[in-house]
Amino acid sequence: MSQNKAEQELTHGVEVFSKYKNLLFELTRKNVKLKYRDSWMGIFWSFLQPLLNMTVLSVVFIGIFGRSNSHVICYPVFLFTGRLLYDFFNTSTKQAMTSFRRNSAIIKKVYVPKYMYPLSSIFSTFVTFAISILCLIVVWIFFKTTGVSNGHALHLTWRVLLCFVPMFLILLFSTGVGLILSVLAVYFRDIEYIWDVVTRLLMYMVPILYPLQRITTRWIIVIIKINPLYSMIELFRQCVLYGIPMSWKLLAYATIVSIVTLIIGIGVFIWKSDDLIYHL
Repeated sequence: MSQNKAEQELTHGVEVFSKYKNLLFELTRKNVKLKYRDSWMGIFWSFLQPLLNMTVLSVVFIGIFGRSNSHVICYPVFLFTGRLLYDFFNTSTKQAMTSFRRNSAIIKKVYVPKYMYPLSSIFSTFVTFAISILCLIVVWIFFKTTGVSNGHALHLTWRVLLCFVPMFLILLFSTGVGLILSVLAVYFRDIEYIWDVVTRLLMYMVPILYPLQRITTRWIIVIIKINPLYSMIELFRQCVLYGIPMSWKLLAYATIVSIVTLIIGIGVFIWKSDDLIYHL
């Protein structure tokens, strides 16, 4: 009996999502437009902003982490690949976390499946992330052709086509975390400040600015490797930067963590979705 009920709820959920999928597309498009509405350069900032960040950080840290070529092929590209995935996770989870507060007036007046708001926030950030990949291509070509910062060591292989795998995994992981945060932020407003501190710590606890090989303390290495972001960033670098086969251990770990996090996020959201409106 319970199995039939679960199947009915699943079927109903799929039908509701199918009914409102166009709304999800429109909300995603609206979020992308609103982000650059008051900027005269518009969506071009999705291309320019990561480039400027890479330039500044490269100038600051290349003397510290980018001198040795044994662990870093081309430091600016190494830095860029890590920053792209981290920035997507950081921005998408924060946008999802505040999605109910930003849309509280609409939620109270019009019925829409509530998960549309955090999902649209995450998907719109993913669109910006995808546009930033074009900037990565330009940066990769520049350093390869000029040879600056050991750029001649970069090699293009067919494995670059597999970069969508870690991109998809970090989308799943960010969606799960975003759903959890969106619920928690309704009940505990302080979570926004706590998460801001957590993401700042993650910036330094994931090999974005430095190669993992520079860390010699064993327990710190273990903590870094436990972080799912490390697996996803490393998988992305293996495809784009190193041109080597993806590590099956990292791939298995990242896949399991992403799916489990998404399932937990969906479960938490379903559990509390009916009560959210009373706390907005």
